[in-house]
Amino acid sequence: MDVRQLAAIVAVADHGTFSAAARALYTVQSNVSGHVAKLERELGVTLIDRANGGLTEQGERVVERARRVLHEIDDIAADIASLDDDVSGDARIGVIGTTARWLMPQLLGAVAERYPRVHPIVSEGSTTTIVPGVLSGQLNAAIIHLPVDDPELEVEPLFAEDLLLLVHGSHPLADRDTMSLSELDGVPLLLPPKGAALRRVLDRAAASANVTLCAQAEIDGVRLLASLVFDGYGSAIVPATAAPRQLSGFRRIYVPELPRRVVAWARRRRPGPSAATSAVARTLVDVVRTHAGDQPGVHLGSDAFPLHRG
Repeated sequence: MDVRQLAAIVAVADHGTFSAAARALYTVQSNVSGHVAKLERELGVTLIDRANGGLTEQGERVVERARRVLHEIDDIAADIASLDDDVSGDARIGVIGTTARWLMPQLLGAVAERYPRVHPIVSEGSTTTIVPGVLSGQLNAAIIHLPVDDPELEVEPLFAEDLLLLVHGSHPLADRDTMSLSELDGVPLLLPPKGAALRRVLDRAAASANVTLCAQAEIDGVRLLASLVFDGYGSAIVPATAAPRQLSGFRRIYVPELPRRVVAWARRRRPGPSAATSAVARTLVDVVRTHAGDQPGVHLGSDAFPLHRG
């Protein structure tokens, strides 16, 4: 088994056909076919279903690990090139959508200025979809929200933000500025799916207040939750940054019993971060300290992460 074989199977997975994979690898189709066939003989399994061109179950597992190996090889080369303090290489970063909206323009600009040879590759998604990418090695690190309980992850909190009830201007609750969590008992809400990080936060808060949250629908994605509210489909509990103040036509309602959502930087404990990933992490901390105060409902400092707000 060698790197060329792994690169070939990943290219076929990414581009769909042997010919397209060959173009992506700047080689000929026979080379790609030969590398894949040799890998199949070594492993004793079929990796690609030639009838439909898709990966077999074994092929999917091999591709997942092959991506990790290829990423680590790239990181090794980049780390050696960075020993002279001129940091270079790819930094594959996942980020949740509501945080990406205000933070990524600042972060990408700062990384380009400080480390011009670092190449960020950003993937947006929910915490539920991003964390597996970090664990598998497809992502070097990610900006996610807690709780995430996995011993393979090293997590560093960045900031906390208020959770608010968001309703459309035509909603019966639109005349309220504040309300208690008990008043939401049985009220139809757009909620994240069970098991999602934000849903776990909400369920814990509801259980503490002896409240039953009623799911009108379950939506995996905070930005989509907010968009549905903006369109008048229902009401939802969302982080403050999901509801920018410059937008009109909806109401942000303060619910004192709701905890703050904690946003964090997460990466695998082993292997250690590449030089490029560490450079992005350092820059991220500085950018958050500089710009978080411009976001209503975002909190920094040692008192920013209480279980409940007073």
